[in-house]
Amino acid sequence: MTRSRCLSALLAALTMAVAFLVAPPASAAVAFTSTAVNQNGGNCLDLPGSSTTAGAQLRAFACNSAANQNLGLTPVSGSADIYTITTQSGQCVDVYGASTADNAAIIQWPCHSGTNQQWRLVPVTVAGTDKTFNLVSVGTGKCVAPSGGSSASNTNLVQLPCSTANGRVWRLPGFTGGGTTPGTFTNPLSQHGPDPWLTYYDGYYYLATTTWNSTITMRKADTLAGLATATDQVIFNLTRPNGAGTMWAPEFHLLDGPNGKRWYFYYTAGREPYDLGTQRIHVLESAGLDPMGPYSFKADLLDPTQDNTWELDPGILQLNGQLYLLGTFYNGSQPMFIRPLSNPWTASGTRRILSTPTYSWETVGGAVNEGAEVLQRNGRTFIVYSASHCSTPDYKLGMLTYNGGDPLNSASWVKSPDPVFQRSNANGVYGPGHNGFFKSPDGTEDWIVYHANNSTSGGCDMNRTTRAQKFTWNADGTPNFGTPVALGVPLTAPSGE
Repeated sequence: MTRSRCLSALLAALTMAVAFLVAPPASAAVAFTSTAVNQNGGNCLDLPGSSTTAGAQLRAFACNSAANQNLGLTPVSGSADIYTITTQSGQCVDVYGASTADNAAIIQWPCHSGTNQQWRLVPVTVAGTDKTFNLVSVGTGKCVAPSGGSSASNTNLVQLPCSTANGRVWRLPGFTGGGTTPGTFTNPLSQHGPDPWLTYYDGYYYLATTTWNSTITMRKADTLAGLATATDQVIFNLTRPNGAGTMWAPEFHLLDGPNGKRWYFYYTAGREPYDLGTQRIHVLESAGLDPMGPYSFKADLLDPTQDNTWELDPGILQLNGQLYLLGTFYNGSQPMFIRPLSNPWTASGTRRILSTPTYSWETVGGAVNEGAEVLQRNGRTFIVYSASHCSTPDYKLGMLTYNGGDPLNSASWVKSPDPVFQRSNANGVYGPGHNGFFKSPDGTEDWIVYHANNSTSGGCDMNRTTRAQKFTWNADGTPNFGTPVALGVPLTAPSGE
């Protein structure tokens, strides 16, 4: 069993130091008026001819102190660094059509609550001046810039990937302070954090990872950066019959039960300590609404007709009013399965194979589809899973897209032909996989949490680190996870912290 052989290395652990860059807490955002001066050419953000036309494209134009270059910036309620920006006509600065594409036009449009009219002011240090920012679209994560980065006057404004290049940076001389120093964090969030599951709930982030022993632990913090120094607290001790050790691949979901909503904590554990051949999926139930419990053992989530089978990596799918368990098992390779549930701890049918590793990128070091995690947005459902063997630097993420019909039928899902998230040699990130998803505190951003190794020699052990980063969405409604970020790079904290 290829995964089992690799996991014997999980007994080793290293003690490492973690560095964090945490900015001072952001002060309350305040409304102000200002011009916006592009730092490449010194031109101002300009409404051509003081137009009142909805859809008029904005431009960079020689500064002239006219009213059509004066902007009103109003903070979005509940945010420390997000603003709507109005032009002379009273309309809002807008990404045309809420497009996520590079070079989409920056226009004025009647104001509404869409994220394509919300702008995050991200400070950028520019020598010899002050009050300089990226104007980052909350909806796309891209920045306002003159087309082509031009320094010429009368250049139309578009959105382009953010950077600290002068063409992406604007000085707001009327900025009066407050709300522009959002917290930052650096990865990793846990130095020994394989198979992470992270949730933001009721003012706190909660993180659980593999322990590879007989304890289940969770850490808690009110900022993402704070998770890195938070203490792992034991929330449950494993005893027979619910698995005596080797706890791994945990995740917890707030689901409806007979006593209302409760947290259901799913995990994999062997019937004996370090007995990999007896790995099974189990579930705990919380006594109330605190993600940290207390918990009581609820059930062994065994298959009704194949209950003596090695299974692992539990995931939960809620679709069309039905609850399903996702996981993987061994039949010569590791396919992904789906099994219907009648409640959070009881199977109502036997497992069905959902996805088999067939592409070459799914079979590096071993044919594996595992760690299935659900992502849903705008009525669409995706399953993002880990592919290839965790002992290789080519462990990566693939994706299934629900196409309608019976979710138990593999024909109802379409597999993407290429990986959606994979190693970055340039950033020193190897084997990124076994992920989860969470929302920013204000609900406006989508984030991915995952584990990865620091070198090509990393394997399936406890030295895999927990990392998080924001992701965006493509114009076709599919997620765009981008490239895994290098360790130690300061990242803006989730919106609403």
